[in-house]
Amino acid sequence: MKTTPTPFKALKSMALRSVAALCLAAAMPALALAQSNDNMQKLQGMQATGTSMDFQTVEQTGDYADQLRTNLADIKLPAGFKIDLYAVVPDARHIAVGPQGVATFVGTRKADVWVMTDRDKNRTADEVKRFAPSIDFAIPNGVCFSKDGFLFIAEQNRVLVFPAAEFFYESPDVALGEVVPAGKLISESEVSFNHTARVCRIGPDNKLYVSLGQPYNVPPAEKAELYAREGIGGIIRMDRDGKNREVFATGIRNSVGMQFNPANGDLWFTDNQVDGMGDDIPPGEINRISAPGQHFGFPYYGGGDVRTAEYKDAEVPAGATMPERQMDAHAADLGMDIYAGSSFPQKYRGGVFSAQHGSWNRTDPVGARVMFTPINDDGTAGETEVFASGWLNEEGEYIGRPVDIATMKDGSLLVSDDLAGAVYRISYEK
Repeated sequence: MKTTPTPFKALKSMALRSVAALCLAAAMPALALAQSNDNMQKLQGMQATGTSMDFQTVEQTGDYADQLRTNLADIKLPAGFKIDLYAVVPDARHIAVGPQGVATFVGTRKADVWVMTDRDKNRTADEVKRFAPSIDFAIPNGVCFSKDGFLFIAEQNRVLVFPAAEFFYESPDVALGEVVPAGKLISESEVSFNHTARVCRIGPDNKLYVSLGQPYNVPPAEKAELYAREGIGGIIRMDRDGKNREVFATGIRNSVGMQFNPANGDLWFTDNQVDGMGDDIPPGEINRISAPGQHFGFPYYGGGDVRTAEYKDAEVPAGATMPERQMDAHAADLGMDIYAGSSFPQKYRGGVFSAQHGSWNRTDPVGARVMFTPINDDGTAGETEVFASGWLNEEGEYIGRPVDIATMKDGSLLVSDDLAGAVYRISYEK
């Protein structure tokens, strides 16, 4: 079959169209960023952005929700407890319960923050919609509330604050403040695809605390000075407007869960141990900060008292603090809460509920559970036990991966699951 050569003018026209398309594609991110920045400025000035009222919402009924409820039949809990589907929430990660009990906010490791509303108060969300749709978020994992209703969102490299979030969330335009501008939470040279899910809390001193996971499995020694200065591989704190930033704790590999003990103000946090050292070492950690300036052993220790090969001959900082409780190796202990409710039996009150996401690099997987660790009268940790399990089935298949724990106003617990894209509710029936 004889083919006819494409005329030169046609080739030229095609080339010009291709170049134009490439230029437009290249310009799109810049245009989107400019639009996002413009929206940010408008919101900070209490101006409308013109964003559509047609919210992105998530269907809460149908086959998918029904299957998630079916899966929950495999979850094992202590006698008297039950678990239900609270909401379908794509990529659900950390949870912030609004202090007024109006709405609950859920962060993700992607670009969305979701808000769940239980309008009829039947303990199941009626509506899940995207929060602040005029803003472009970047890994808005860390969500936390102040007692006076300010929602803080710690992103990969920015911290924003939303006053009266439980009121303004009904609109696409929300009151907004910038606590830490984009590119200023950590040095841009240290921005990574690894360990960038931040978490935050407002402390009893009314300061904002943010964990900053470092991007390596074990960081090279030449990063030590920079990381110590910026608090990377640690926890920083600052005033709620971003001023007076300081490093609060160091020697932390990647903490993705923390909470203050209301009984004495200690800050408890989980930490993920070094990978590649074996199936059973090093252990995961639950830690307690009782004073500013404590060092928790990393990278000299990979977890617990197990030394890393990279730093085995290096001198460990004097007074390095060992974990309150060693957890199963590679179970990936993430979000946590200290139970301040009153609907659970007495043994659980004032104790730590923590989520294990589950292992990714262990020969026999472990985790995908909710754990409970009591806090003794002297402020130390008691013996850890399994509270909820079954998201890792007998065949070694994950049907869910718990991420965070949050206590509701009625004393029930919410558990997020970023694999199933769901938030569950655990309650106690007397």
